[in-house]
Amino acid sequence: MTQEEFLAQPPAPPMTPMPLDLAAFHQTHRPAYVRWSERYLGSRQDAEEAVDQTFEELARTWNSVLSKENPAAYAWTMMKNRTIDYARARGRRPVLCEAEVFDTVGLRTAIDPMEAIQDNLSLTQALNSLSDRQRDVFFLRHREGFSVADVASHLGITKAGVRSIDRYARRHLRQALAPEREGEHP
Repeated sequence: MTQEEFLAQPPAPPMTPMPLDLAAFHQTHRPAYVRWSERYLGSRQDAEEAVDQTFEELARTWNSVLSKENPAAYAWTMMKNRTIDYARARGRRPVLCEAEVFDTVGLRTAIDPMEAIQDNLSLTQALNSLSDRQRDVFFLRHREGFSVADVASHLGITKAGVRSIDRYARRHLRQALAPEREGEHP
């Protein structure tokens, strides 16, 4: 393209500013979305790309998203699905918990590393047996250290719902791990 042809092109339309409510939503939720996505994909760069794609889609459909009964829950689900699709498109398996089996402080300081690995595998299996909602609440509360209010905001559920789901998730984990622990501590 010649300089004359380039200059003859109409100027690109100005970028439409992001609605203030979407900008606030983005600022509030993006860090948690990236953390979840990074844990799933095993790559910060890939996580940011998947989350950015999610927010691009949210921006295109923002008025529709706002008309949903629970926009935060809808956006969280959209982010998870986008991350899963991103992994599938690149032929990857999720790495949400598997890496932790071999990378823990307990393993580095364990007298019997093989026993520590077995304990970590048992915990990973127990975590994977939780429902998606329980796993999300457990991850945000206990892995990321978010408050009940923050988890409620990100997942679009009530604080009482977060506490209840967390309680059931921890009970399920205790029951799943109890056979492993029998006889260890009187």
